[in-house]
Amino acid sequence: MKIVMCASEVVPFAKTGGLADVAGALPLALEKLNHEVIIIMPKYKSISCPGEYATLGENIKVYFIENDAYFNRPGLYGEKAGDYPDNLDRFSFFSRKALDLLKKINYKPDCIHCHDWQTSLIPVYLKTIYKNKPFYKKIKTILTVHNIGYQGIFNKEEFPKLGLDWSLFNMEALEFYNKINILKGGIIFSDVINTVSPAYSQEMMTKEQGFGLEGVLQKNKDKLFGILNGLDYDLWDPAKDNFIAKKYSSDSLRDKMINKAALQKECKLPLKENIPIFGFVGRLAEQKGIDLIEQVVEKIYQLSIQLVILGTGDLKYHVLLEQIASKYPEQIRLYLKFDDPLAHRIYSGCDVFLMPSRYEPCGLGQMISFKYGTAVVARKTGGLADTVVNFNPLKDEGNGFVFQNPTHEGLLEAMLRAVLAYQDKKKWQALMLRCSQLDFSWQESAKRYIELYQKL
Repeated sequence: MKIVMCASEVVPFAKTGGLADVAGALPLALEKLNHEVIIIMPKYKSISCPGEYATLGENIKVYFIENDAYFNRPGLYGEKAGDYPDNLDRFSFFSRKALDLLKKINYKPDCIHCHDWQTSLIPVYLKTIYKNKPFYKKIKTILTVHNIGYQGIFNKEEFPKLGLDWSLFNMEALEFYNKINILKGGIIFSDVINTVSPAYSQEMMTKEQGFGLEGVLQKNKDKLFGILNGLDYDLWDPAKDNFIAKKYSSDSLRDKMINKAALQKECKLPLKENIPIFGFVGRLAEQKGIDLIEQVVEKIYQLSIQLVILGTGDLKYHVLLEQIASKYPEQIRLYLKFDDPLAHRIYSGCDVFLMPSRYEPCGLGQMISFKYGTAVVARKTGGLADTVVNFNPLKDEGNGFVFQNPTHEGLLEAMLRAVLAYQDKKKWQALMLRCSQLDFSWQESAKRYIELYQKL
């Protein structure tokens, strides 16, 4: 099959989150399964490629849409002051130019795979402005929603910028409480919708997690699917990780203790082998359950554990966590920054990884943790519900410690179970081994995507 991947960010060229990982890794997996793929993305200031395209994998061309007025900026979507006010202009331009590029290079795909609101106008344009153009006939579209919370909502007055007829500004198309909703348009006009885990595909249709689009998704549920994201094991594998103190694999998990000691030393924590280190890497935001972590810290102090937190996010959590870390220097270390090498060392050095998310479309932290032989404390939501299996000490099965409700009591209870389980060294070794042998590679996910393309 011939597939076009359209995304606003793609690893290794530009990244703000998990979308870029998917848009960079999925094409490589598809190519390995003998499918033909090209990628189209904006040419941001950070991209130094001199030509019209670069190459990924064996022969995946990554085409860049240029417009210095729109894309030659420090950020992808905005800066510290907030989103760029002309984002509607920027990504409607990108969507039109991506379609025009296909005709220019004479590449007629079977399917255009769009990602999030930034490319959601592509299926809209295909079925309106481009529908009578012979080149574009029979091209199908799939839209992947990575996080339903980000929808591309703009004022009604900006609608003429889209080049669409005003008749499309209605409840059955792009209108949303008298505003424009680009993601809504993509959901309605695309041939297939999917999201990044089976559980999240169901959660999106609920009032609690649909962010106002639950009704639209329910109406389109026959074309809605959930496919779990994969993990790039070229980037995340302790057997070949140059950032960690001692490389190891599932066959040499005893060497994880060397990494634990190295992490304690780096973080200036007491070198204690017999107490568990809990780690957190991610955005310091309410969605990630940072408020729950903050609320259990006083209780954590009474447990024999250590805690290492790495990330940036909401200022209020920066302030709260700094106060906590200064209060308990013997147990808690806080790093308010983005530091990829340190993230690798936390995954390899900690015993338990915290993911108390209020919602989590897929999550990669748990998959990374498992590869590094690290158990996970997680709330049962989205991709975490699909991947983290509650530890059962009687049956000696499971890979983590799951709690149901987004409360600090639930998180604390799960952490207590993890601390208790850690005391049984034999069962903990078996738990580590189970984790490290799990396989969330992109190959299986890519096969599922191919099945979706073939449905089209």
